[in-house]
Amino acid sequence: MSGQSQTTLTFTVGPEDTARAVGSGSLEVLGTPRLLAWLEAATCAALEPDLEPGSTSVGTRVELDHQAPSPVGAVLEVTASTTYVDGRLHRLTVAARHTADTRPDGPARSWRPAR
Repeated sequence: MSGQSQTTLTFTVGPEDTARAVGSGSLEVLGTPRLLAWLEAATCAALEPDLEPGSTSVGTRVELDHQAPSPVGAVLEVTASTTYVDGRLHRLTVAARHTADTRPDGPARSWRPAR
């Protein structure tokens, strides 16, 4: 197991992804819960190559700064990169950027695979 990986996923903000739709606010912009779910998807994809068959991972800590609004139709690239590995503990850094202007939406996350 290498323990060092990076994954980038691309998402388009739809009406179902807005703060209003997910219940985290009243605006028609990307809701923080949906952003977090996309960041988690990237971390899962980044960790997948290092997991043993039949095993999974669980998050143990999340730190997220949602720094800019993303309107419906915005395309975001979400990247997760492993920064630290100690046995079963994996720490990752995540970032979400608008593909049009590379403005960051969310920085950091920790993740720990379970066996």
